[in-house]
Amino acid sequence: MAVRWLCNLFGKPFDGGKRNMEHGPPHPHPHQQQQQQSPPPQPGPFPYFQGGGVFPGYPGGGSFFPGFPGGLSPAQHPSLVRLGELQGEVATFGPLVGPFSGLQSDREYKRLMRELTRLQLEIDQVETEGRPELQHARKRVAGEVEGLLRYLEGNATHPSRLAVEALAQEAQALLLAGIVEPHRTGQPAGGGEELLEAVQDVAMRLAQVKTGGSVPLRKARYRALTRVCAVLEVLDGMAPVRTLMPLPLANETHAAVQGINRAMGELSAARCQLVALLMGLSGRDSCANLARALTELQLELDALDVSGDANVRNYRKQTVEEINGLLKHLDLEEEGDNTHRYDLTHNDSIREIEALRGRVCELRGEVLRQGVAGQGAELQCLLTRLDEVDTGRNPCIREARRRAVLEVQAVITFMDLQEALWRHQAEEREQDRAHQRPPVEAVWRVLASLSELQARALGFGGKRSDKDYVVLEEMLTKRLLDLDAVDSQGDPDAKAARRQAVKYAQNILNYLDMKTDEWEY
Repeated sequence: MAVRWLCNLFGKPFDGGKRNMEHGPPHPHPHQQQQQQSPPPQPGPFPYFQGGGVFPGYPGGGSFFPGFPGGLSPAQHPSLVRLGELQGEVATFGPLVGPFSGLQSDREYKRLMRELTRLQLEIDQVETEGRPELQHARKRVAGEVEGLLRYLEGNATHPSRLAVEALAQEAQALLLAGIVEPHRTGQPAGGGEELLEAVQDVAMRLAQVKTGGSVPLRKARYRALTRVCAVLEVLDGMAPVRTLMPLPLANETHAAVQGINRAMGELSAARCQLVALLMGLSGRDSCANLARALTELQLELDALDVSGDANVRNYRKQTVEEINGLLKHLDLEEEGDNTHRYDLTHNDSIREIEALRGRVCELRGEVLRQGVAGQGAELQCLLTRLDEVDTGRNPCIREARRRAVLEVQAVITFMDLQEALWRHQAEEREQDRAHQRPPVEAVWRVLASLSELQARALGFGGKRSDKDYVVLEEMLTKRLLDLDAVDSQGDPDAKAARRQAVKYAQNILNYLDMKTDEWEY
């Protein structure tokens, strides 16, 4: 009986994962907190210029330099006036450098570097005549330019930015070989399910690139991810559902069918062109040209007379819907510029997931403080609600939902083990010692210890560098060694119990790893 309870317990779907979605926006600079009357600053270290210095430490308006509180006036030293002009010009580059998310090879990066280097040279040429106040003023303006240069170069060469670019190039290579090149040579697009799975893998790895909350890195990741996700939708449409009726219909069926069939043929080519555009493989084509062609095709379909035949009307309707599906992907030029797009904390699905996670945390706290007291039904309801969350084919949202599901399953599994331990203890009191099997009892003793360790894992909220994490990981590893040392004595029930207990210990380790991997949206 005890072994059957044990096997039923571990039959529940729970595998380890990785999570830590406790992320918020970057902490503002102390100077930004002091500016009560100023508009909210732009994310990143360089707020938009508000009539004054672009760096923290330079208040909006007034003098740029200490010792000149009255601002600049015609009576001031010419060198100081010139430095004030240069500082004002430097300030205009803050809004451009702060959100820049490109690479060193980008035209905008080269332009910004060229302009900032020019300003650096002009600042160096300002004469100070050996006067400390002028030297200090020039040093501060030069420091602003140097800070912008370092920030610009640091973002363009950041390991996460390079990782995003490498994954984008991997997706380009896959789609060039599987879609674009066959289309250009007049051959049918290849790849099929294998290509789709490969691109999905790239999308998932893109979603896992860490940005540390940096606005430029988030934008770069979002831009790459939205294009890959759009391509995945297009690839899904490469094999449209045609099982309800034999589409395309024969030309003799209706006078309008020939026009719809021709539109379907052009749609097939348009999908390949769209993939090339989204992934930067289009050559001379542009989104505007493709959008114009698809719109004209839509107008031609609207002009067709399909009265009198429901099948033909449905055929045209399906074709128009496919055109609309392609058109919605042609507005990605500005993707990533809107905070509400690249910051998924504003996404409705993420908000729903976070609300459900909040309730899971409350129930987990109740279980740890008060014990099992009927929370299982609500936890099962939360699982159902998580399954209903719309991920919109976004791998980041899908991963957030998966982690939330694992959190619920971890609590449910802990509760089930508690109940199994109570039943086993009651059964043990009723049994004669002569009927007890030592190997099975040894496994139950380890499970009792694992239950205590899982309670600590559920309540753990620190980092991997914390002492508690290291101790907990070592103790879980020791329990695995204890299970390896259990001699089953040829008892098949003991073997099954030990195998399930090992799986349980590994799942706790995976759950602990999930809580501390600093995953972000």
